[in-house]
Amino acid sequence: MADYYELLGVSRNADADEIKKAYRKLALEHHPDRNQGSKDAEERFKEVTEAYEVLRDPEKRGAYDRFGEQGLKGRGGGFGGGFDFSDAIEIFMRDFGGFGGIEDLFGMRGARQSGVSARKGQTVRIRLPLTLADVATGVKKTLRVALLDACEACEGSGAEPGTQPSTCTVCGGAGEERHVQRSVFGQFVSVQPCRTCGGEGRVITTPCTRCSAEGRLRVEKEIEVEVPAGVTSENFLTLRGQGSVGPRGGPRGDLVVLLEIQEDPRFVREGSDLLFDLPITFGQAVLGDEIEVPTIEGTANVAIPPGIQGGEMLRLKGLGIPELNGRTRGDQLIRILVWVPQELSAEQEEVVRKLREVEDPAPEKLDHRARKGFWSRVREAFTGG
Repeated sequence: MADYYELLGVSRNADADEIKKAYRKLALEHHPDRNQGSKDAEERFKEVTEAYEVLRDPEKRGAYDRFGEQGLKGRGGGFGGGFDFSDAIEIFMRDFGGFGGIEDLFGMRGARQSGVSARKGQTVRIRLPLTLADVATGVKKTLRVALLDACEACEGSGAEPGTQPSTCTVCGGAGEERHVQRSVFGQFVSVQPCRTCGGEGRVITTPCTRCSAEGRLRVEKEIEVEVPAGVTSENFLTLRGQGSVGPRGGPRGDLVVLLEIQEDPRFVREGSDLLFDLPITFGQAVLGDEIEVPTIEGTANVAIPPGIQGGEMLRLKGLGIPELNGRTRGDQLIRILVWVPQELSAEQEEVVRKLREVEDPAPEKLDHRARKGFWSRVREAFTGG
């Protein structure tokens, strides 16, 4: 990501007010509700919000100034790829939701419930190795996933069983503090999460001893995943609402399954086609043959035409990989490799010498369509016909 100061268009000596003013301007400019359907605007909105969230916090800003994004790890900044659009909207509404007209401008007034919103759980990422055979047919897999699940003792509330969280007396359960301020531009209202309850609108006076008021515990769960045929290692599956549960009853995050297609020693995948190298003897190349070859789902017989050249391709239609979400399927390509022995018996050497006496000089350019006459003479030399 670009430098946070450059993203906001401020100097490295900018004070908190300059940073906030710069962010407000850029956030309004790139807000997705003003740029319907624009992925670029959405991405820009997320970037400037992430920059603002770091630079507004003195501790995070100091770490960023000294060490860059590496200095933010473990401090809640930098976000490690977990900063998404909902996070950006939440930050924007947290700091500017009460500014005159901003909620009305984007149609967001009424979308909030008295400022209280349960925090969403984390997105969980897991890697799933797949064989090429899995990719060819599609497969169901059962995964063991480590995530945060609701505490059974307190049922996710964070309060000791038999007790209930109490309404925050500072914000009255609203989860936010509003401050009216006057300036040369008029009167405006700033809204911030309640510092007493952390924006939740309630306070746990008797914490659950099992989960320490968090409302969730780390567990391992079995989750079934259905992988469609035709996927690649660039694809991933997103299971909505199957990640970690949010703190104290918050909604679940997502589960992202990263696919890792393992190499198959028999085949090379080229898009939806499979390439298979088939070594044959000189005699098979001359006289032709029928050979059983492996396929991704079993075996198949392939006819080797007489006079085939090394490097030629044969095609088994429809025995490749299905296209992802498509109706067509690739082919299995068989590349012929003519094996030349390094040692010959006396009898074999005599046959080859006899062949050399009757064979024509090698052409400058091979024409596979005009090979019949030459190979007929070769077969005669072998068979004595």
